[in-house]
Amino acid sequence: MKIETKELNINENLKKKVDMICKFTNAKATYENGIIKNIIGTNIAFVRPHIITIKQNKYLIFDECDDIFINGYQEKIKLKDLENYIKGFFKNKCYNLTK
Repeated sequence: MKIETKELNINENLKKKVDMICKFTNAKATYENGIIKNIIGTNIAFVRPHIITIKQNKYLIFDECDDIFINGYQEKIKLKDLENYIKGFFKNKCYNLTK
């Protein structure tokens, strides 16, 4: 069994959006590119999203997707709400994030 791994680069527009949000929240983001792992000769693949770390939270995001997953795949918010989430406005208020 042979596995092929390919790194996915974060879209520059997405990175600019996140950097702008971080500027408004006095936070710094670190980025980790996503990856695709394929098992050669099959149609089986694993896609790991990009991981953006801001203030000890890991945000999982795919390019061209409006949803951001927080510290795993159980909690999610929209990209447009990321600034308010970082500031703490949405925690346990607008979203039910304590599942």
